[in-house]
Amino acid sequence: MSDPGSALAPIAAAPPDLPADVVAAAVRAHFGLEGRIAPLVSERDQNFALQTDNGGRVVVKIISAHESAATTDFLVGALKHLERRGGPAAPRIVHALDGRSTARLEAEAGTFRLRVVTWVDGEQLGSLDLDRRLARRFGAALARLDRALQGYTHRGENTVLLWDVQRVAELRPLFDTIDEPSTRRAVAAVVDDFEARVADALRGLRRQVIHGDANPDNVLFSDRGFGFIDFSDSVRAPLVCEAAIAASYLRVQRGDPLRLIAPFIAGYHGQLPLDPREKALLFDLVRARLATTVTLQYWRASARPADDAYRRRLDEVESDAARFLAALDRLGRTEFSSRIS
Repeated sequence: MSDPGSALAPIAAAPPDLPADVVAAAVRAHFGLEGRIAPLVSERDQNFALQTDNGGRVVVKIISAHESAATTDFLVGALKHLERRGGPAAPRIVHALDGRSTARLEAEAGTFRLRVVTWVDGEQLGSLDLDRRLARRFGAALARLDRALQGYTHRGENTVLLWDVQRVAELRPLFDTIDEPSTRRAVAAVVDDFEARVADALRGLRRQVIHGDANPDNVLFSDRGFGFIDFSDSVRAPLVCEAAIAASYLRVQRGDPLRLIAPFIAGYHGQLPLDPREKALLFDLVRARLATTVTLQYWRASARPADDAYRRRLDEVESDAARFLAALDRLGRTEFSSRIS
C-alpha cells in the first residue's frame, strides 16, 4: 500500500478548470465534433456533455494532472475490452481524428490530456423507486459487467486512490476532520475490524479489474436494461469488493436495512457466485465503503469551500451514509451474514 498522502493527492487536487469555449474548440480540432457543451460535476477530472450538431451526445473529459498516462491507458483499455466482450451498456471510446484515444490540449493554464466517450442513455438508479425486484436485477447486471471484465490486465491497473476500499486503513489521518464524536468512533471501529478481520483474508481471494464505484449516479436503467458509466475508480481488487461497494449504496433508513442488499447480493450471486469466504467478508466490506464515504465527506467539507460543486453533490447524495452505517452496526455481523444468500 502507498502512504496516505499519495493516495489522497488525486482527490485533494482541484480538477482542471478550463473555459468551455476552449474545450469546445479542442474537441472540434482533435475529434471533429461540435455542438452545445455543458459542464458535468466531477471529483477529479473536468467533464462536459456535448450535444453534437448531428444529434449525438458524448462526454468530454479533461484529465486530472494527477492521473498518470498508465492509468489513463488502463481506463481506456478497460472500455475497449468491454466493447469487445459485450455485457451491460458502457461508454465507448471515441477516437480522435488521428486515431488516438486521447488528445493534447494546450491552454493558458497549461497542457492537458483530453478524451471523449459515448453517452449512455438511461435514468440514474438514484432517481428510481428501487424495490427488491429491481435491486436483484441490478445485482445480476453488475455481475455480468464483472464477467465481461474478466481477463483484462494492464500495467496501470493498480491505481492509488483512497476510494479503493482495500485502502480503508489509510483513512486514519483524516479522522480528525469528523467533528461528530459518535460518527468518528463508528468509523474508527470499522477500520479496526477491517485490519483485524479482513485485510489478511483479502489476499487469498480471487482478484480482477472491477468497476469500483457502482453508486446510484453511475448506474443507469432503461427499457434496454442496465448500463454503467464513470469507470474512473476501476482497479484490480478482490471481486467481492465490487459487490460490497455497490451494496453500500442500497440504503434503507427505516425498517429492514437489508431490504435491498439481500436481493441485490442474491442477483449478483446468481450470475457470478460468491464463495463462502467472500460472503463472510461482505458485512465488513460494506461497512468499510461506508466508512470511506463518511470520512471523505467530512474531509472534503473541511478542505473545500461551500460552493465547491462536488462537495455540494456529495453532501446531497451521501447525507444518509453515517446513519446507514449505524443501522448495520445495530444489525450486526451475525444477522447480516445469516441473511445474505
